[in-house]
Amino acid sequence: MRINPENLAPPPKKRAADIAYDKLESLIVTMELTPGAPIIEAEIIQKTGLGRTPLREALMRMSSNGLIRQMPRRGLVVSDIEPAAHLSLLATRRVLERLIAQHAAEKISAQLGKELVNCAEQMLVAAKRRTLTEYMEADQGFDYIIQDACENPSAVAAVIPLIIKSRRFWYAYQLEGDLEECARCHLLVAKAVAKGKTELATKAIDGLMDYLESFAKIIVA
Repeated sequence: MRINPENLAPPPKKRAADIAYDKLESLIVTMELTPGAPIIEAEIIQKTGLGRTPLREALMRMSSNGLIRQMPRRGLVVSDIEPAAHLSLLATRRVLERLIAQHAAEKISAQLGKELVNCAEQMLVAAKRRTLTEYMEADQGFDYIIQDACENPSAVAAVIPLIIKSRRFWYAYQLEGDLEECARCHLLVAKAVAKGKTELATKAIDGLMDYLESFAKIIVA
């Protein structure tokens, strides 16, 4: 079950570089470009239909986010997944996600609140059906809405690379995870934020991050 476009506000028109970034992110997160794989511009252009200039801008952003690395004599490659380091990433993400949820609960409009809950409900439906692509689509929509509602660009800019790495981690080790539990955690966050309950939103974020950390510890063990 995909997000119904009628339930969401129309997104602003994206720049070509933003579209390129989203497509490149999808290739990396879904493991279509595997860790350690070389970045070959001609192949990506052929696969995605992107232009060379927006692709190069997207590659620069991915490099700054740590998803792509410049290797001696190898050029650009997709960064490796380091399970042990993922726990440190989640500790940092927890702090940022709490801040974003708190600000969103204070400022979110009724319309955005409805859209946020709708995305979380779509996540739960997709989780029960085990349709990971639709789950991640709804998850991304959830993130866009709460980040927009929080009105804190610096926190959003800091958390986005961590979220992208978390999504890739899930794709890599999804068989060890409980998709429904993760969706339920998101739904608790959405309902608390939509109601403007700051303390409850913080508690719900901690519940979500506790689950993600427990999932990561299974992989690290």
